[in-house]
Amino acid sequence: MPPVMKFCPACASPLEVERREGRPRFICSGAGCDFVHYDNPVPVVAALLEHGQTVLLVRNKGWPDKWFGLISGFLERGETPEEGVLREVKEEVGLTGEVVSFIGAYAFQEMNQIILAYHVRAQGEIVIGDELAGVKAVLPDRLRPWPLGTGPAVRDWLAGRGLLGPAVA
Repeated sequence: MPPVMKFCPACASPLEVERREGRPRFICSGAGCDFVHYDNPVPVVAALLEHGQTVLLVRNKGWPDKWFGLISGFLERGETPEEGVLREVKEEVGLTGEVVSFIGAYAFQEMNQIILAYHVRAQGEIVIGDELAGVKAVLPDRLRPWPLGTGPAVRDWLAGRGLLGPAVA
């Protein structure tokens, strides 16, 4: 597990991995410095966005052509998860949404994130933001979950509606 930080922010000594509290931790190697970098997961919000009769999936710039996912982004200081997910919807597709329900919290260990997923409904004209390379509208009965990231939220949303049959996204 490579550290996000390599040096102590308090004394600039290198960080070393040491087991503490039953887990590997990034500990300052400096004499007398007791800094521990816990590298806790980062909160991310995600919107399963209903737009008319479809669910909008987005492809971020730099993703392979066939990869699409939910609208998502980092929760910012001072905002609630609900405010954050609606801000991301506005930034990424130019829509004003309303939170319908909380879908769930999902550990995305590969990216050291906790995803807080919401069912959001929006109307209006889509305006693609700077971070996106594309948007795809999928009928809910044609949507299928993917194994990582926001995919488990899609699975749970579909299961709650009895829509987990064979389909293509």
